[in-house]
Amino acid sequence: MMLDPDTAAEIADRLFEAERDRVQIGLVSGAHPGLTMACAYAIQQRLVDRKIESGRTATGWKIGLTSRAMQNALDIDIPDSGVLFDDMHFESGASVPRGRYIQPRIEAEIAFVMEHGLDGSRPVSRDDVMSATRHVCPALEILDTRIVRQDPVSGASRTVLDTIADNAANAGIVLGENRVPANSRDLRWVGAIVSRNGVVEETGLGAGVLNDPPLAIAWLAERLASVGHRIRPDDVVLSGSFIRPIEARPGDRFEASFGDFGSVSVRFST
Repeated sequence: MMLDPDTAAEIADRLFEAERDRVQIGLVSGAHPGLTMACAYAIQQRLVDRKIESGRTATGWKIGLTSRAMQNALDIDIPDSGVLFDDMHFESGASVPRGRYIQPRIEAEIAFVMEHGLDGSRPVSRDDVMSATRHVCPALEILDTRIVRQDPVSGASRTVLDTIADNAANAGIVLGENRVPANSRDLRWVGAIVSRNGVVEETGLGAGVLNDPPLAIAWLAERLASVGHRIRPDDVVLSGSFIRPIEARPGDRFEASFGDFGSVSVRFST
């Protein structure tokens, strides 16, 4: 199935309005049963274009579904990706205004801040990624969904195609203050203890991200090249979560302690 441009634009407009109005729309995969991954990315691209037309600035990329467990749960074998924007950024320790999101959740990740661009038109190695990286740092990603998680009538659940169309469900990014040279340690062993209101909810290691977080950046560079894009200098790239998403309720405070790698926190206002 191929979506015609007008249909892709109409779905993207509905997603744009859902984010603006904080009201979810129905399953795109349910309304379009033959939807393909290419179609979902076409919708995402039109959504990204709409955001840029509205005055927002793209600041980087997020990679999702990098863990084996999440891929198995969705019956896929590759990650997905979305675009970060300037209005998604919060400083560590910031408070997210109440009502900013619909159903926010939190993930812990390692963020890469790029010194140089990466052209994925040729194979990208781990060394290529590390050489192009200015520094890495601890990060929290705020997820949200502008599409219902489950259809109230059919009971059908959201699929990876819905998530991709919805800009990979990204909504916010919180970077820790610590800046770490990318080659200073084995990122497979960088881990985090993630607490909500002082109670440990999740723990994980960087190895959960495709066995080594730089490999996720290499995957992204090559995927972007296939559709005419590239990772740019100064881009922030979230390499993928190594914990399960944690629900964020009004009044919740999250802290991710990465040991000597740093820490990062955020609060959701009541």
